Amino acid sequence: IDSSTMTLALDLGCGATPRNHYNADELTGLDQFPVSHLQADLVWEPIPCLDSSYDYITAFDFIEHIPRVVYVNKQAKYPFIDLMNEIWRVLKPGGLFYSSTPAYPHPAAFQDPTHVNIITPDTWGEYFDDKKRWASVYGFKGAFHIESMGYMNQHLQCEMRKVSV
Repeated sequence: IDSSTMTLALDLGCGATPRNHYNADELTGLDQFPVSHLQADLVWEPIPCLDSSYDYITAFDFIEHIPRVVYVNKQAKYPFIDLMNEIWRVLKPGGLFYSSTPAYPHPAAFQDPTHVNIITPDTWGEYFDDKKRWASVYGFKGAFHIESMGYMNQHLQCEMRKVSV
């Protein structure tokens, strides 16, 4: 395969088994535990990759574990906003981000005590989209075009394309 045409994918929060949702030529997994290719705690650390590195980024059953706000020395930090900035930074222009997460109003969004970030369709479609970008008030620097979104088995599945701001 010609390295200039290779497609690269990054799977966030993948555990020991990253998923290649887009059948990319090369797959990298990232998790907070040393069971994957890359290791980082994305609540506190950036994605350890260069800008515009990946054609695809996926997050299966992961986004709901990223806190919306934490306080450090009485200062608010927004890990979810930071993560979305990182996803936008690491995606190539026109790259795709796919998220599958237990979501409101389904019980699966609430029953796991480690779910701290409840997602709705408007989370993606109003805060991180390329039209309203309401998350920019909290420091979101990017924009995504919503390619598709819908529920399957209590999970909200959303595919978003990185667009210029």
